[in-house]
Amino acid sequence: MNVDKDYCMSSFLMYRTIADRNKQFSEKVIPNLYTDIIEKTVIKDSNDLERALETRIEMCTKDGKAALALSGGIDSAVLAKFMPEGSTVYTFKCIVPGIKVIDETVAAAKYAKECGLIHKIIEIYWEDFEKFAPILMLHKGAPIHSIEVQIYKACLKAKEDGFERIIFGESADLNYGGLSGLMSKDWKVGEFIDRYSYVKPYYVLKNPVSVYEPIKQYENDGYINVHEFCRGFFLEEAMGSYSNACQTAGIGLETPYVTTRLDAPLDLHRIREGENKYLIREVFNRLYSDFEAPVKTPMPRPTNEWLMDWSGPSRPEFYPHCTDEMTGDQKWLVMALEMFLNVLERGYINENK
Repeated sequence: MNVDKDYCMSSFLMYRTIADRNKQFSEKVIPNLYTDIIEKTVIKDSNDLERALETRIEMCTKDGKAALALSGGIDSAVLAKFMPEGSTVYTFKCIVPGIKVIDETVAAAKYAKECGLIHKIIEIYWEDFEKFAPILMLHKGAPIHSIEVQIYKACLKAKEDGFERIIFGESADLNYGGLSGLMSKDWKVGEFIDRYSYVKPYYVLKNPVSVYEPIKQYENDGYINVHEFCRGFFLEEAMGSYSNACQTAGIGLETPYVTTRLDAPLDLHRIREGENKYLIREVFNRLYSDFEAPVKTPMPRPTNEWLMDWSGPSRPEFYPHCTDEMTGDQKWLVMALEMFLNVLERGYINENK
């Protein structure tokens, strides 16, 4: 492992992870990052997918020690249909005092009722980020994605309720063409780097590093194979948030979609015509014939509201006012990076080993 703080800072801002597994922020900490070694069930059509998901849910719920994270979307709703009747499901509800934000609990409650499941709501507050983010960073050895806090809080609740594992619908988008923006065209290398990067390091850092290899490795004849990028590099980054939160909480993680692999090219025409995740939609429509598939929304996290008044980072690695024009999600990445650097500097990692 090589200490390369500048590389790690830039990589986190661009990709929410340390792309080069041989680099670390500091000698004090070795990153704990996810590697996808799960054996895959080959999927050729929606019937294969339905059978594979049902089989996986049956296997991980047979001892009664698994709960499901249920959103208002179709991915976890499909999984809910396979949960044993009377199982517990959890839905996140972010709270911003005095402001109405996205609330998935209403839609999730309908799925839970349809499937005969016990529905519980996990309320998420900004104070949870202040409380749990340093703990999650200590375990990860790196800054964290904003979703890790709410996943962690759900894991703590599931553990308190006596469960040994929690099931998520994560990576359905990555495996089955759910990210319509990324799938919207054939991307050349440079334009995909610009499109995908969460925060461009040279806007923020005084010593930025260009980290292009995570994308360039999926290049062919000047264009990026976006599907392979999504179910390769992007999947490992995304799953890292779930695995870190669950490991930190001491509970098992189940992600049935990650145990499957589409053995056919994505039908980009269908996706670009507005039918993203068409295989999962076919399963959803069979299982919920009286329901209308909802519009896709990311996991709720009202960072725009929570970080509206944040003045930006004050550490010397950052340019002043670098976050003035950023979205809330971008501000969180900069804040998380500064928070992690403070954790390193204050020696919390050594104290918690």
